[in-house]
Amino acid sequence: MRAFFLSVTLVFLAVTAQAQDKPAIERQFQSWIQSEIWPRARAKGVSRATFDAAFSGVTLNWDLPDLVPPGTAPETPKRQRQAEFGAPSKYFNRNSIDGATRIGKQMAQRHATALAQTERRTGVPGRIILAIWGRESGYGRVAIPHNVFRVLGTKGFMSTRAEYFSAELIAALQIAEAGHAPESAMKSSWAGALGQPQFMPSSFLNYAADGNGDRKADIWRSEADTIASIGNYLAEHGWVAGRDWGFEVMVPDAVSCTLEGPDQGRPIADWAAMGITRVSGRPFPAHELPGEGYLMMPAGRHGPAFVVTPNFYVLKDYNTSDLYALFVGHVGDRIRFNVGDFRQAWGRVDRLFRSDIAAAQRSLEAMGHDVGGADGLPGYKTRRSIGRWQEARERQATCFPDKGNIAALGG
Repeated sequence: MRAFFLSVTLVFLAVTAQAQDKPAIERQFQSWIQSEIWPRARAKGVSRATFDAAFSGVTLNWDLPDLVPPGTAPETPKRQRQAEFGAPSKYFNRNSIDGATRIGKQMAQRHATALAQTERRTGVPGRIILAIWGRESGYGRVAIPHNVFRVLGTKGFMSTRAEYFSAELIAALQIAEAGHAPESAMKSSWAGALGQPQFMPSSFLNYAADGNGDRKADIWRSEADTIASIGNYLAEHGWVAGRDWGFEVMVPDAVSCTLEGPDQGRPIADWAAMGITRVSGRPFPAHELPGEGYLMMPAGRHGPAFVVTPNFYVLKDYNTSDLYALFVGHVGDRIRFNVGDFRQAWGRVDRLFRSDIAAAQRSLEAMGHDVGGADGLPGYKTRRSIGRWQEARERQATCFPDKGNIAALGG
């Protein structure tokens, strides 16, 4: 008992010390800005005046997720703060779907010329561009609240992906130096994304496009530039003109959910030969049959299933979430083709902590499964690994984490 109280006391003192160290960590942050970031920014052509203006009054933002303060070890958070990696049914809520569709139809008429021009130039359908625009910023109507230099500075100094965010911070300074953004427009999401298409700064530098012919790429105020930039981004990431993003399907029990994933592709004709059919009852388009398709079951056997094309994974280059890419494809179809909800409903799934899923992932890794990393996120590699583990134990494969299999795996 004495040892127990000593342990509790030490933990309390450690937490208290960390809280008291915030001023010291803040000083380290200010020193890091000058000693590490300024030389890199100067090498990219950023002036001292621009640099000083960017960091005037900037302090650490301790409310951001995935922070790793100096002297601490990274750990998997319990809760998932990013909607794209949460419960599927919650992500596809009625308000989000209906709002993005309704306003998207209005925008399709209002910006028909810009959408048509971008589609001709890039091969990316206007409905897909609209759906991304709607998801990212509510078609430019959602307030973007954060100071990009504070966000990227904090995450570059102390996060699980520090080098990535440090590079994005340098890119944001380059944007400021070049005067691309209107005055006081360097506001971002909590991840550092900018403007109506929510481009990370490096994406702006690489993919922002002029859509209205004024020789500027203004993703803050210009709808035409926003449309052109989204289309250019997808085209540069490999969008295949003439192919769809995917199809909702029925997967027979005889077809294992462990066949999911972009590394297990086969001609769509082969999926059809296995008994996979479109929920609409219509055949797969003839021109899609020889093309490669991939089984995608974002909730395992607890929700809709899809055969997707390479374009689905181009959408994932915009945001590395299956649910995000699925939302974009689905809303785009609702805008253009007036389709209804998915035929198969999202089933109820257990509420689990990320830390519990990460523990189960580590157990699967120890058995030789490739789960894509023990990050607490049930991506396709984790889903199918669970399914393979279930099949090896002669259980019905569901390919999704629940309280039962997490407990059995030691999560």
